[in-house]
Amino acid sequence: MSPSTAVVWTPDFLSYQLSDDHPLNPVRLDLTMRLAGELGVLDEIKTLVPDPASDDELMRVHAPSYLTAVKSAPEVPFGVGHGLGTEDNPIFFGMHEASALVAGGSLLAAQTIAEGRADRAVNIAGGLHHAMRDRAAGFCVYNDCSVAIAWLLAQGYERIAYVDVDVHHGDGVQASFYDDPRVLTISVHQHPLTLWPGTGWPGEYGSGDGAGYAVNVPLPPGTGDAGWLRAFHAVVPSLLDSFRPQVLVTECGADTHSEDPLANLELSIDGQREIYRTLRDLAERTAGGKWLALGGGGYSLFRVVPRSWTHLLATVLDRDVAPERPLPADWVAHTAKLTGQPLPVAMTDGQAVSYEPWTEGADRVDIAVLDVRRAVFPLHGLDPDDPRD
Repeated sequence: MSPSTAVVWTPDFLSYQLSDDHPLNPVRLDLTMRLAGELGVLDEIKTLVPDPASDDELMRVHAPSYLTAVKSAPEVPFGVGHGLGTEDNPIFFGMHEASALVAGGSLLAAQTIAEGRADRAVNIAGGLHHAMRDRAAGFCVYNDCSVAIAWLLAQGYERIAYVDVDVHHGDGVQASFYDDPRVLTISVHQHPLTLWPGTGWPGEYGSGDGAGYAVNVPLPPGTGDAGWLRAFHAVVPSLLDSFRPQVLVTECGADTHSEDPLANLELSIDGQREIYRTLRDLAERTAGGKWLALGGGGYSLFRVVPRSWTHLLATVLDRDVAPERPLPADWVAHTAKLTGQPLPVAMTDGQAVSYEPWTEGADRVDIAVLDVRRAVFPLHGLDPDDPRD
């Protein structure tokens, strides 16, 4: 285990519960921490407990009128607009406090890295990447990813890379920094023609001084481990090598899994574990080991998210869990009481993870690969048609 790794956690994160039957159920966080604990991933780890982000910290990325709306929404019977009170973002009591706490968690993770107290930090409750400057969207009230990045910029950081591996486009973070060349945002997601929010095309590559610093890799429905990794490796490492970020921020949504009920990619737990290991390697290679890892989406609450994010925690902590490791009996017994679903027996889906490196035209994901490489690679001095770049 790296001695300079921080885990941000408080049971109060579970208060971010949009409604009793909402897909974004905080039970997934509780089950992840229980599983990681029972597997020994968190042994001797003293978790950092955050304070809620202040209004000033939130207003680096959100409009003051929006904060007012969030605070007042639970007391206003007919809603306040700003995307609040919808099916995706219902109003709940304590909404501002719960949302500010999640943002405070990601902010604390960023501060811990910036102050030299850790090289890596993880907040699995974070990753609420859809919230916009003046509205809630996609289960997200405050955009903790953007809040953390904006804070780092305010401290003088000049190159921050944000890599989003959630199945949905990281639209809120892209919007926050669309014209800012200090932030390279890369999102690998299901194709916008087939999944909300309908954005994240290769042609969305930034504006003004930020042209080339927004990168989108849209993948066709049904893409599995091999295709996903093929596309990722054809785009992301070259850009990170060129950009040389001072910090790598990642949004690690687990909703790319084949069992996720809200999307249509076909990754396995084994593929997701490989993604986290790849992100760790890229942080070491391109960002001096500085890695801020956040959670994100994931709606297979019992079978997928706890296993996937336990692998994430283990990867950040350099305590990698072997795929064949059995699930602890106590965890299975506890989780079985919460769901009628059959539960997996191990930390694997039994998939061998491999991929063929990118060459033009050999795979169905290559259309997306070529489109994004041709859109942004020349702006970074890279040859879009050369597989060596």
